[in-house]
Amino acid sequence: MADEGVRDFHAAKRRACERLGLDRDHRHLPANHEIEAALQDHLQLFHGQALPARRRRLRTLALEAMGFLDRFEPRLVGPVLSGTVTEHTAIELLLTADTSEEIGHFLDEHGIPHDTHERRLRYGGDRQTSIPAYRFEADGVTVELAVLDRVAAREPPLSPVDGKPMHRASRREVEELLKHGA
Repeated sequence: MADEGVRDFHAAKRRACERLGLDRDHRHLPANHEIEAALQDHLQLFHGQALPARRRRLRTLALEAMGFLDRFEPRLVGPVLSGTVTEHTAIELLLTADTSEEIGHFLDEHGIPHDTHERRLRYGGDRQTSIPAYRFEADGVTVELAVLDRVAAREPPLSPVDGKPMHRASRREVEELLKHGA
């Protein structure tokens, strides 16, 4: 995850098992929160000096993207918010719109080349849903926009790290993180 940019915990576990010639029995694999803690330790140990600048750059770019996308009520989620950033980390934003096409039209109107895909989110009660998402590059960084409708935006999805409601930061909260160097 740190060196190759693998962002999906399940994919990282599968790849590690293959490389080590281990059985993929989920009972013997570390939990996502354990992997996240090990990743944080690894980054601090091997990238400790570069980490604050990388975190600040990504949060600054996230804040700019949030300002640009302000009408869609952007919320920063994921590694840029938590601070567990690598050179491969993408900025992940949750947007709210009546239709996902609004986001595509907005990007087109501003001449921003993008691709579309789906992002899978988990909710309480073991509910899962796939939602529309857009991806584009800004200043050499991938920005991913997951689009929630107005009803879905009221309930936070669950974090892939710990299964608790995902922390979502507003522009003001990201400004505070930058201001205090968190």
